[in-house]
Amino acid sequence: MKVLLIGSGGREHVIAETIARSKQHPDLYAVMSRKNPGTARLCRDFLIANEDVESVIPYARSKGIDLAVIGPEAPLDLGLADALEDGGIPCLGPRYAPAQIELDKAWARIFMRKHHINGCPVFEVIEEGDVDGAHAVIERLGDVAVKPAGLTGGKGVRVMGDHFSDIEGAKSYASELLNAGKVVIEENLKGEEFTVQALTDGETLAFAPAVQDHKRAYDGDRGPNTGGMGSYSDAGDILPFMRKQDYEDAKEIMRDTIKNLKKYAGVYKGVLYGQFMLTAKGVKVIEFNARFGDPEVMNVLPLLRTDFVDILSAIADETLSDINVEFERLATVCKYLVPAGYPENPVKDTVVEIGDTGDALLFYSSVYEKEGTVYTTGSRAIAVLGIAQTIEDAEKIASSGLSGIDGDLRARSDIGTAALIQKRIEHAARLRGL
Repeated sequence: MKVLLIGSGGREHVIAETIARSKQHPDLYAVMSRKNPGTARLCRDFLIANEDVESVIPYARSKGIDLAVIGPEAPLDLGLADALEDGGIPCLGPRYAPAQIELDKAWARIFMRKHHINGCPVFEVIEEGDVDGAHAVIERLGDVAVKPAGLTGGKGVRVMGDHFSDIEGAKSYASELLNAGKVVIEENLKGEEFTVQALTDGETLAFAPAVQDHKRAYDGDRGPNTGGMGSYSDAGDILPFMRKQDYEDAKEIMRDTIKNLKKYAGVYKGVLYGQFMLTAKGVKVIEFNARFGDPEVMNVLPLLRTDFVDILSAIADETLSDINVEFERLATVCKYLVPAGYPENPVKDTVVEIGDTGDALLFYSSVYEKEGTVYTTGSRAIAVLGIAQTIEDAEKIASSGLSGIDGDLRARSDIGTAALIQKRIEHAARLRGL
């Protein structure tokens, strides 16, 4: 079995580790835009090239690839899944049409409303250039989130209270975005965020435990948004602030989404990532992604008990219902080391030295290797993961692991700590009116 992985980040490193654990002993190949040292060490061969159709397809053919896994979202937007599938190579990653659930936020919201999928906030889609229309919607809704319709790497969304203090600020940002394309303006969801990820063959969904990401750059949820500074999961399906029904509601929304995508956009094979907000009015959808989250993938794939290559084959054959996908009932805490100054003015090209990291697992992200030395690129560098029976013990393992890595790097110290989790529990209780 020859498996091809597309992508060069931390998400792809953990996917590579999960493929390498398979009892089928697959030969792993990769196409990466830069050499990820963690992924490269697991590969029989790899190609450093653009993660696009022109690079991937000839390479896949030359190596006789049996299955492909697309890690990031950008190749989906380039139609890579379509090119692989049309070339006879089954792919974990949806075709371009159903992938619109992530690639186009306007399409996704209209799709949810049209097919009566639960959890959709009040929203309006504003066409490119319609500044007056945008301003009218902002005046009407007041407390809003403003979102560019296309891909932004998770950093284009701005909300009232965090990014602008008044309606005029929201209007100004919407006007700026409308020079480049459509904009979604929607009610600003207030509550506790959580993520649920599922593997699907377009019919059956295999759900991973819920995870909570931490977007803010600094301790205490302060500072600008990032791609995610770290995340945690509990020894079960739900997080400490959640009720079982919250998880079930999220799963039902995702099932309904996959069912309607199959009917109206095409069979969706791959990962569906649901980012949800637990609000005073129940579970709402912040957004969907068409791939694993980063860092949230770190919390779930290391716990996967079922052979990942078996799952990939079942998704390709649309027989996922025949497999019992299981995860270890353990807690996890993931903390990202990032360069000094990240995200506004990060230091680049600094040396990272790995020492004794104890029981922690390491996943290389935005780094590169040159003559055996690892350097930062300016984005999130290394994810450090602790796994244990409790969140408290997992956090200790992760923090201990951080101390074994030297470089001009920092991490959030509060992710997975009792104090921050208690804050989440109390917030959720207030939302429920308790």
